Amino acid sequence: MQNKNFISYEYKTKTVKNRDRSKTMDLYEAFGWEAVEVTPSVADNCVVTLRRDRKIEHKQELTRLEKKAEEERAALDALERSKTLGASIFAYIFGVFSVLVLGGGMSIVMNSSGEVQNMVAGVILGVVGIVLCCLTYPIYSKITLKKTKQVASAIDAGEEALANILEQGNDLLEHKEI
Repeated sequence: MQNKNFISYEYKTKTVKNRDRSKTMDLYEAFGWEAVEVTPSVADNCVVTLRRDRKIEHKQELTRLEKKAEEERAALDALERSKTLGASIFAYIFGVFSVLVLGGGMSIVMNSSGEVQNMVAGVILGVVGIVLCCLTYPIYSKITLKKTKQVASAIDAGEEALANILEQGNDLLEHKEI
């Protein structure tokens, strides 16, 4: 009878955005996981199937570092989303208000019954609405740029912390002391 080298694996699946697939695979490879399969999913997502030897050395410490890295990645994702969240909320509210002003001007013009003063007021209100609509995107861009500058240092610090955690995990895999 031949003696085979049998390896028992543990498996994990993660559903991620396609744009984050390589980041996810890099994160988990630093803790002994290897990508077995990447399957497309709905709405620009994919399912990454990972496996790792159940008897890997330093498993408890690797798992602890893995959780820490996942938390750091989630914090970085939240910071990335925060760059546009406030600006998006503003743009939606301001855009709706602008369209209501434009619509109000149109309504006044259509219901003016030939009265010149109502027609002029409606046209002026409509032009103001159009100007407000045109201002929405530049204001959105300005708010986004300001927020990006505010969180840039926190994102850099978080990425550095994540890189350090990944290096610690990789060092454990190579049996180095951390």
